[in-house]
Amino acid sequence: MKKLLTAAVALSVVAGAGAASAQPYRYDRDLRQAERQYERDMRKAERQYQQAIRKAERRYRAPAYQRPAGYHYQAWRPGHTLPAAYRAPQYRVDYRYYRLPPPPPGYYYTRVDNDVMLTGATTGLIASVIAGLFQ
Repeated sequence: MKKLLTAAVALSVVAGAGAASAQPYRYDRDLRQAERQYERDMRKAERQYQQAIRKAERRYRAPAYQRPAGYHYQAWRPGHTLPAAYRAPQYRVDYRYYRLPPPPPGYYYTRVDNDVMLTGATTGLIASVIAGLFQ
């Protein structure tokens, strides 16, 4: 009788374990789905960053650069606003000479240190950055 009872208990344990392992945990599926979503979001963010900030394909020699009085180096990014001092004509860049695509209406290219920014004419809002265009 003991052997029969022991065998029945062992069989129920094995059968219960098999049924439990047959269904994947919902947690695992949710985790995989969250990881895939995270990877998609990261790829999208990288594409947006590469479109907004890109390295110059060619570097040009240009006259010596003089920052506006009272300003120091800053890593400008799209979405930042350039101060009004940078909107002076001496900081504007002729896009044809440097083989840049023509700016959309209401925008122009501005030189800031060795970089060129596509800047809104009235607001100074930076739309994109071309890093290292000048030597």
